[in-house]
Amino acid sequence: MKFAPSRLFAALLCLGLAAFSPSRAETLGERIAAQPDRIEKDRKEDAQRQPAKFLDFVEARPGMKALDIMAGGGYTAELLARAAGPTGQVWGHNAPDRPDRVVFANRLETKAMANAHHFISPIDEPIPAGLHDLDLVTFVLNYHDTVYLPVDRAKMNKAVFDGLKHGGLYVIVDHSARPGDGITVGQTLHRIEEASVVREVEAVGFQKIAEGGYLRHPEDSRDQAFFDRAEPTDRFVLKFRKP
Repeated sequence: MKFAPSRLFAALLCLGLAAFSPSRAETLGERIAAQPDRIEKDRKEDAQRQPAKFLDFVEARPGMKALDIMAGGGYTAELLARAAGPTGQVWGHNAPDRPDRVVFANRLETKAMANAHHFISPIDEPIPAGLHDLDLVTFVLNYHDTVYLPVDRAKMNKAVFDGLKHGGLYVIVDHSARPGDGITVGQTLHRIEEASVVREVEAVGFQKIAEGGYLRHPEDSRDQAFFDRAEPTDRFVLKFRKP
């Protein structure tokens, strides 16, 4: 088959541009996830938690003020601290009876957490007194626990709303329950229905603006607790904005 000269030139030009086009720029999340001084325990969790996609979804950036509710040992808080950098600040919240708060306290001694703080308070009082104009609040894999613990979830979500600046983000990640399960399987399966979370969070004034599909596993029957499964659970990732 013969090409007309003009068409042949156009085809060669396209091939040349493709050959010399720059590669896709690495995202902030990808750079943070790849940092070589991250501890091995955190790296082992990366496959199921997708830290690069998480950081990009929550719009993490240098200089931000962020807080992680029920931060546990600090996996998420450290990612946020690395993204915020020396011009930002990050708070990790833990309840008084949370056993891994000691792990978080030890993590604070590392260079990566130089801009981070640890805050101990009841779950429905997750924002330090006087702290406001936060850019981001995250709640990762623990919202379901609040349905069987003595927590006033409306009070908790309103505290988050008040602590964020206008336009600030509230991002919730959790193990997905079956439609219709609502909050009834929080203690038994350690899951919660996505729609229930949306209703509760929107009730205090937030607007849902996005869903992250990067932790979806449709093969999960959602009738087992996450710790009874060898494979990853189906997880929802919800992004809300304070108007």
